[in-house]
Amino acid sequence: MDIGSILRTYRHIAVVGISDKPHRPSYGVARYLIQSGYELYPVNPTIDAVLGMKCWPSLSSIPEEIRKHIEIVVIFRKPADVPPVVDEAIATGARVIWMQLGITNDAAADKARKAGLSVVQNRCIAVEHQRLDS
Repeated sequence: MDIGSILRTYRHIAVVGISDKPHRPSYGVARYLIQSGYELYPVNPTIDAVLGMKCWPSLSSIPEEIRKHIEIVVIFRKPADVPPVVDEAIATGARVIWMQLGITNDAAADKARKAGLSVVQNRCIAVEHQRLDS
């Protein structure tokens, strides 16, 4: 599935590695996605809430009745930290792994693809969404 199709089809996004600091890219991207009509599920074990939403310590800690809606998992973590997030995303039933700008992990991407997920690496989801609107 191409990027445009992903962004038009799926509306429920978990943001793994979100920050509660307004100057951090993950915060700005999350705010942009909310303003663009996406449903967000923040994930970071070090904060309780961000942008007025409860923040979960991990994908697997999100209650099943909420977790089952997650379609895209956007990752704001170091490349070495991506594999366990991909494992959780697969177990969650997510449809897309999206590694933000500057983040690639080919082994984790291959694992996700073999599990049937679409994968985007080294792209900013907010920038790609803005391209759709231009």
